[in-house]
Amino acid sequence: MFTGIIIEESLEKKDILTKLRILSTEVEAVTEEHKTPWIKQWTMHTVEIPEEQADETAKEISEALETAHNWYADFKNRDFHYIIFRNKVFKVDRSKSEQYDDVVKYGVSLGIPDYQLDFSPAMQEWQR
Repeated sequence: MFTGIIIEESLEKKDILTKLRILSTEVEAVTEEHKTPWIKQWTMHTVEIPEEQADETAKEISEALETAHNWYADFKNRDFHYIIFRNKVFKVDRSKSEQYDDVVKYGVSLGIPDYQLDFSPAMQEWQR
């Protein structure tokens, strides 16, 4: 089973949420640090995705992300981490931390602040 967080405001096609098992929802006010002044809040859904549906779900999320701004979503299990951008999906083997390098480079190239690309073990270590 995979778990992850989907920010509802990042979705152009919100109907993808009806296909996901939502475990919890948290609403957070947007601050200047978020660098998303076009919205007032982030609605973060913690979701669960069966392993056999992971590839297809990642593709559907990629197609559902909005086109006006650059967002990403992600979900992971013990072995793999899907990081999903609009029209691009990375499937990272979590035992190979160097695979996160291309993901971070891609996200930064889209203008996503690097502190928001903190999903890799190396980035988390660097930020401590």
